[in-house]
Amino acid sequence: MTNLMELYKCEICGNIVEVVYPGYGTLVCCSQPMVKMDEHTNDDAAQEKHVPILTINDNEKIIRVGSLPHPMEPEHYVMFIEAISHDKVWMKRKYLKPGDEPSLKFGDDGDKMIVRELCNLHGLWSKNYD
Repeated sequence: MTNLMELYKCEICGNIVEVVYPGYGTLVCCSQPMVKMDEHTNDDAAQEKHVPILTINDNEKIIRVGSLPHPMEPEHYVMFIEAISHDKVWMKRKYLKPGDEPSLKFGDDGDKMIVRELCNLHGLWSKNYD
């Protein structure tokens, strides 16, 4: 069974799909099953450049990728950054390309959320903020 907001990747062509409604069955691309992208956390290697960090200043929230700056070069970059409420009622997402600053700014939408980022080389990273 798939779950809401899970990401799956085709190991042949590189397509990435997101589940917008949970269901049964297998997601298939290029005639083979897609692979679920597991979320890495701050317990994994390379965390200093990949774990998204949430900062709150007055009524503005800022998500930055890593405690050390993440590269934003054509061969290694952050594809998107997002914040998802714990009840999955709202989501803020910013798509990025090489050369962009790997950050997302948004207003006061509550304090309980999961923040995620997708690195083109090192996959999906997340951090839970309760």
